[in-house]
Amino acid sequence: MTGMFELFIDEDTSFRFRLKAPDGTVVAISRSFPDKPAAVCGISDVREYAGMGLITDLCPEVPVRAPSPATPVPTVRQPSHSEMPQLPVPPRRHNALPPRERTARPWHAGAVVDAPCAGLVEA
Repeated sequence: MTGMFELFIDEDTSFRFRLKAPDGTVVAISRSFPDKPAAVCGISDVREYAGMGLITDLCPEVPVRAPSPATPVPTVRQPSHSEMPQLPVPPRRHNALPPRERTARPWHAGAVVDAPCAGLVEA
């Protein structure tokens, strides 16, 4: 069984989606999108890029050997906010979203999505 994408509206009335594992665990939650077609395109992008995504390890190196039991374990000092390294900002790969068209029909009317992403089926 595969994971499932759930499209929903958050408390700010923006569209988001979440990716759930087969056991129901939420694996990822998207950013907010201004409209439903943009969120559907976001799901399409995740489907396209996640399978072949590379892993960038930003963790510090961990020694291979564990310390001997006789050696006292040093206490770990939490670094301050100014000492924390800044993570690189990922490049944006999306085109700017078109302006949202306002219609007389409310968002909850169950309209068919006319998204430019091919191959997507709305449940």
